[in-house]
Amino acid sequence: MSFQTSALILSWVAILLLALVVSGLVRQVHVLSSGLVRPAGRGGSTGPVGLAPGALAPGLDLLGTDRSGPVLLLFLSADCHTCSAVLTEAAHLTGSARLTGAAQDAGDLSVRALYAGPAPATDLGIGVYGGQAELFERYDAIATPFAVLVDPSGRVVRSEPVGSPAALRTLLDRVVQEA
Repeated sequence: MSFQTSALILSWVAILLLALVVSGLVRQVHVLSSGLVRPAGRGGSTGPVGLAPGALAPGLDLLGTDRSGPVLLLFLSADCHTCSAVLTEAAHLTGSARLTGAAQDAGDLSVRALYAGPAPATDLGIGVYGGQAELFERYDAIATPFAVLVDPSGRVVRSEPVGSPAALRTLLDRVVQEA
């Protein structure tokens, strides 16, 4: 077998292995974004991530929520570019008529941005709280950005990862349609 033939065979094997790795990564992203399943190895358990709808939302009193309307908790990371985009989108949406209409009798939606470590400075008019690693655990926010919508009574309406500003809009649109 010539050197060129061997190199060609090795190249095809490498391409095949790369394709398998990429397909595995795509499958993992799909599972995390739509299946909402906890990855294996976290405490030995698997299953849905986040608090179940209807569960009592812990720690709201620590976040300065007045409970006159729904609260959107965003679990973010300071070094995550997608997190900053989601936070900016949340700030933009809180002033929109679409969300005010969704809140109807419950009042306006308020947003709280939570960071496990130090929080970056922001001037978006949103409550930003750093050092909230305990709430990340209590809400089972396994990835950032992660959104939890809480109703005025302090119960979780929806809890899921949001991988883009569009995903945040979709989450809020689904809540509006279900209301």
